[in-house]
Formats: sequence, structure tokens, C-alpha cells
Amino acid sequence: MAKLKSNYRCSACQHTVAKWVGRCPECGSWGSMDEAPILVPVASRPGASGLGAGNTRSATAAMIPTSPATALTEVSSTTSQANTTGIPEFDRVLGGGLVPGSVVLLAGEPGVGKSTLLLEVVHRWARTGEDRRALYVTGEESAGQVRLRADRTGAVHERVFLAAESDLATVFGHVEQVKPSLLIVDSVQTMLAADVDGVIGGVTQVRAITSALTSLAKTTGVAVLLIGHVTKDGAVAGPRSLEHLVDVVLHFEGDKHSTLRMIRGVKNRFGASDEVGCFELRDTGIEGISDPSGLFLHRRTEAVPGTAVTVTMDGKRPLLAELQALVVDTQMPSPRRAVSGLDGARVAMILAVLERRCGIKMARSEVYAATVGGMRTSEPAADLALAAAVASAVTDTPLPPGVVYLGEVGLAGEVRRVSGLGRRLAEAARLGFTHAITPEHDDSVPSGMTVRTATNLGEALNYVTMRAG
Repeated sequence: MAKLKSNYRCSACQHTVAKWVGRCPECGSWGSMDEAPILVPVASRPGASGLGAGNTRSATAAMIPTSPATALTEVSSTTSQANTTGIPEFDRVLGGGLVPGSVVLLAGEPGVGKSTLLLEVVHRWARTGEDRRALYVTGEESAGQVRLRADRTGAVHERVFLAAESDLATVFGHVEQVKPSLLIVDSVQTMLAADVDGVIGGVTQVRAITSALTSLAKTTGVAVLLIGHVTKDGAVAGPRSLEHLVDVVLHFEGDKHSTLRMIRGVKNRFGASDEVGCFELRDTGIEGISDPSGLFLHRRTEAVPGTAVTVTMDGKRPLLAELQALVVDTQMPSPRRAVSGLDGARVAMILAVLERRCGIKMARSEVYAATVGGMRTSEPAADLALAAAVASAVTDTPLPPGVVYLGEVGLAGEVRRVSGLGRRLAEAARLGFTHAITPEHDDSVPSGMTVRTATNLGEALNYVTMRAG
């Protein structure tokens, strides 16, 4: 049994009170308390049926919903369709574009190019439609500094509005005046909610500000992009619940010694969460790279010993990588092992397998292994290419041109299968490679490509001295 009882709920923050008041005690809004009837369970005798039967202490008040539940077949799917930002690489990671009412968190180290990227996003956003307005709120820089960057990168547009503000209430006022379809907040750690305890950038402030901006996005349909700081270990600064509040979490990565920048999806409610977007940071701004494999390959007129090519999978994206090895004899009792862009422990394992299973002596040799173009890879699919590069460097014999090496090497010297082999071969064939050395597989082989299979490392290295064709 249940009876009807009137409560009052704030239309701004959903806080509920038993009696009507003129001002909400939670958010301070005036005249926002509306009547909200609820069903209160009545204590029943043991064994009786109904709400709260047999245990009156566990009975919970049921509030009458303001709108009834809707059948899934009657829910429109067009309201959640993504709108392109005008930057294909950014749209790839987002899952097609920005969904109205979505909240995206972009995190990255200082100076990696987050502000430059999002300034380009608002420029492309405003340029692609007459009804598209973008509001860029900066709490870290002055309006003049942002304008200087916009002039340098060519991101000036009349429908891009700029506000140098850190007070959350004032930001909401700017949203009401400008009525944008895209809101950029740079950064969420610099915003301040005056009615919330805690210091700027603290856990309480960041959680409250993100919750308020998420509520704004859901109620108005404005897409919100938040810039977030990262900690020393690369995690998003602030409470862990911050990543649960937003719809999409992206990590912006890049080496300060390289112009390559990559956006990795960590969480995405509207698409795949393992997509990767590639960009190049230049003096004139940031540009997407639709075919980044060329950045990690060095085109030569002559074959060089100690160089092998493989195909790595970064998320769902195949990327060609060039691995180099240099082996130098030394009289030092402890030869040096230097690694750049690769997993040092995996390199040591490959060297041990080469010496034990293939008879290649390197106990008195220094070994240097690196990737080209600043790429970093640690996946096992590069094992065979690394082993071939080291063997080529030891024998001072160039590897056959136009060959890619794909396979994981085990401690017993066996060559194991890797995931996505068909996509890797297709990417290599697209870039002009005609031969591949792989483990045994049943994946489709692109037309025009010759694939040689090997069951163990010794069999694969027999191709090192063979010319393709």
C-alpha cells in the first residue's frame, strides 16, 4: 500500500524538500520549487504483499516521474547524430564528430598543443555553417594572447566568441548571451564555482564544475569540450569520477623533440574507444595527417644493413614502422644495450633468443636498437622485424627491399600469430611493399603481394640473405 504525498523539487538542481520555500536551500535559486507528488509506502503486516511488505525499514519513497518512461522504439535516434568538426582526424577519434549535448574531456601535458588544436576546432566549426556559433572560454590566458595565436594560425572568425573568464556563473551568463552550439573551456582546473568549497583546481571544485557543465550540455544541447591537465604519470588530474561524468575522454600526446601529435581515445560513448588521430604541429598551426605511415619510414636509394620494416596496430589503425639495429664489437666486460622507442625488456629477450636458438653470438657486442621518426611501439608484432634487423646488422647484410616482417617471437624461438594480420598486410601493400614474412595464418593476402610463412625464427632468418622475387 502507498499513499500520495506532496513534496517540492527545485527545477534547477532537483533538490527536494518537504515544504515549499521561496529559495532553494541547495543551489540558492529563487522561485524554482515546484510541487512533486511522491508515493510513500505504508507499513503493512508481515507476509502482506505490496511495497514494503514484511520489512518497513527498507521501504523507499517512490516519486511520481514528471514524464513517463518511453518505449525504446519510440525514442528518436536523430538527436544523437554526430556533427562533423571539419577536422577528419579529430572526427575519427570522436566517432564521426561532436554529438549535441555531449561532454568531451581532452587531457594532455603542458605545451603539447591542446589550446592550438581546439582553437582550430572552433574555427572550423564556425566556418562550416551559418547557424554554428562557438564560445571559447579561457581561464589561463588573456583574450589578447588567444587572439595572437588565432592570428598566427589563421583561426579568426566572426562567429567565434572569446571570453577570458574563470567564474563558472559568469561563464553560464556568456552561454545565455551568445547561445553557442559549441563551448570550449580551457581549462576545467582553472574554473571557480563561488558557491562550492575548496580551492581552484581542487577535487571538490573540479567535480562540481564538471557536473554543472555536464548538466548544461544535457539540458541545452550544447556540445562542451573541456581541456584537462595531467599528472606526472600521465593520468587526468582531479578525481577519478571526472572521467565517469563526461561522455568522451581523449589523451593528447606528443614528444617535445618531434612535431608529431597523437590523440588517443580512452572512453567514448558514441564510438570506438581505441581510435587514434595523428596531427603535425607547425608554426602555422596544427594539421591532421591522414596517412602518417610515411613519417615513420625513411626512403633510401640503397639498402642498408640493420633495417627492417613492420606494421604496428595503434588502436584500429595500422602504421608502418621502421626498426633499426646497430651491432658493434667491444672489449668491455658488460656490453651496452641502448634502446629508443622500443621496450628494453623485449629487446633483451629477442637478443637472448637469437643467441640461444639461432647461434648468433652477441655477448661481446654492443647493441643499439631504435625506431625511426619518433614512433614508440611495444607490441609483440614487431619482434620478428627486430630480430631480422639485428641479424642483418650482425652479418652486415642488407635485408631484401620491399619486405615487411610480422610476427611475435617466443622464448623457444617459435614465430606466433598476431592480431589483425590481414589489415597489416593490406596497409603494407597500399604503400608499395610486395613481400612479407609472417607466421602461418589463414588471413586474406592482398593481390600482388607474396607472403612467405615461417614457423620458427631460424626459418624466418633464412630469408635475410635472400633477395625478394
